[in-house]
Amino acid sequence: MAIRIKTRGNESAEQMMRRFKKLCEKEGLVKDVKRKEYYEKPSERKRRASKRGPIRD
Repeated sequence: MAIRIKTRGNESAEQMMRRFKKLCEKEGLVKDVKRKEYYEKPSERKRRASKRGPIRD
């Protein structure tokens, strides 16, 4: 999953970085990176999922 940013006219680097960060956040990359930063045992993963409550349809 690659995120590409094309410059728009006279857009500054700060504005491009702001757009890039928004796209990353929208795609959920930040949450995914934080979640994978440390190893989580399967039992801990199940415990965290059960704390969130049942999956609703």
